[in-house]
Amino acid sequence: MELRSSSAEETEAFGARIAGGLIPGDVVTVSGDLGSGKTTFVRGACRALGVEGPVTSPTFTIGHRYSGVVPVAHLDLYRFAGVSSAEWGDLEPYFTDAVCFVEWPEAGVDVLPRARLAVTLSHVDVVSRHIEVREC
Repeated sequence: MELRSSSAEETEAFGARIAGGLIPGDVVTVSGDLGSGKTTFVRGACRALGVEGPVTSPTFTIGHRYSGVVPVAHLDLYRFAGVSSAEWGDLEPYFTDAVCFVEWPEAGVDVLPRARLAVTLSHVDVVSRHIEVREC
């Protein structure tokens, strides 16, 4: 599935639409350049999953866990070159009984659970984004 988004609101709405079919245990990888809308997409998905509080980028904290209709985890592996076994031990609890969104998943390719969906966002221009979603 592919879409062109012309605003943050459209990107959030598309995230919400995708989230409708997710259940605990599902992993969604979210890839794209800096500023392409990864966290905006995840925010929309979180809203659809019942998360009411702020949804922010976990770049400096590595991960957030949110309460919603189902638990939601949001990880950001931007600061990782790879994920060691020891580091995986710290990340693994985020995946327990939650829908999990992983930004910059390339760093964890050897340890992450199999994703249900892979989302890629890219800049079209200053405002617009191309969003591609594929089943894994």
